[in-house]
Amino acid sequence: MYKTIVVHVDGSSQQDSRMVAAARLAREHGAHLVGSAATGISWTDYLLLTGSMAAPVPPADFDGLRETAALHLRGFTDQAAKLGIASVETRLVEDTADGALLLQARYADLVVLSRDVDPEPGIPPRVRRLPEHVALRGPRPVLVVPPGYADEPLDSTVVAGWDGSTQALRALAAALPLLARADGVRLVLVNPDHMADVHGEQPGADMALYLARHGVKVDVLLERTHATAGDALMALARAAGAGLIVAGAYGHSRYREWVLGGATRELLERTPVPLLLAH
Repeated sequence: MYKTIVVHVDGSSQQDSRMVAAARLAREHGAHLVGSAATGISWTDYLLLTGSMAAPVPPADFDGLRETAALHLRGFTDQAAKLGIASVETRLVEDTADGALLLQARYADLVVLSRDVDPEPGIPPRVRRLPEHVALRGPRPVLVVPPGYADEPLDSTVVAGWDGSTQALRALAAALPLLARADGVRLVLVNPDHMADVHGEQPGADMALYLARHGVKVDVLLERTHATAGDALMALARAAGAGLIVAGAYGHSRYREWVLGGATRELLERTPVPLLLAH
């Protein structure tokens, strides 16, 4: 069960959809919901800026950032009450949004964010890549909610990607509270013949058995296609009327910047339903 869920609070147009998803999970799992808002600037940055003769920042400007974040948290509290959440907490962090969420994630079971969309005025570039940062650097799974989400069940049909990797294994393990409640789980192996050394003679059979022992109603689907893995998973989710996609998040470090794998990037940019990622 998910017992502590952190949701990003920034007052953006996407906050309503991710709040609805987080509230649904909180009600179904009896979870404590934490709203995390950030000022957008860390104390280290503040001290550097205020100590710089070239670019001093008046304390009033910093106070304004805190007041804005606090206002967003009050809106979060009101919305949580309307959505029927019994256990709610707010946290205002003197940091950037990604830094704040990476810290809060250590003490939660799940982090709920929104899918990247076109930039909104006043939203810093780092925040626009928030799902990428938190999924690849964070210690907990991330639920990425698309802007059109309207409180559909997450645990109806689930499409889960399986390629034998550690990332995919972590994603499936992190999703078990949802998979066990699902009406059905489609364990998808895209072009498994290309990875026979990982899947063995019966691709997907061992993972399906593992999931079944956890009470998951699972079917193995071998998808042979010329489409990318990300496109294949999204097409299958649409065809099945799935409420959730589960996948491993892939990336590597280059010059201290995270570069996403192709499937992860496709899913983060275009997932039609909520997406549970783990790295």
